[in-house]
Amino acid sequence: MNIYEEGMNLLEEKMGQGKDNVIALATIALELSSNCFPCPRVRDVDAYYHQGSFYIVTHAKSNKVRQIMANPEVSISANLLDFTGIGQAVNLGWVKDPKNANIRKTLRKVFSEWYDFANNEEDENCVFVAIHLTHATLRIDHGVKFYHYDFLNQLVTN
Repeated sequence: MNIYEEGMNLLEEKMGQGKDNVIALATIALELSSNCFPCPRVRDVDAYYHQGSFYIVTHAKSNKVRQIMANPEVSISANLLDFTGIGQAVNLGWVKDPKNANIRKTLRKVFSEWYDFANNEEDENCVFVAIHLTHATLRIDHGVKFYHYDFLNQLVTN
């Protein structure tokens, strides 16, 4: 097995396989700081990982979606897994849109403990957001080993 396969298998083992992951999602606020700098905003979200992307369910009028629509560059962190990454977030639209049927079926299963309680699928502002990672780092055993991912070029280095 080469380093790319090893690294991708490790990500799938740690975050995939139908797990409900809590990740920190950072976006850039729409308003500037008092010093006129862009302000980062971070919040924890439940996310499903699959092949280099995380998927979340949220509300289209939430701050995170409004910020993503203005600037799709995001950063994520799964602290308990020592995983950080950057990528592009995309609003996939209403959860009941026919084009979202497969991801809807998956997310309803992965998030089954709370999905119906937290979401109103009849509201067309109930949407899926995909976070397509471009680069990431997975730290193993407090830095004994690192995996650096370049999802754009399908590369993994130590």
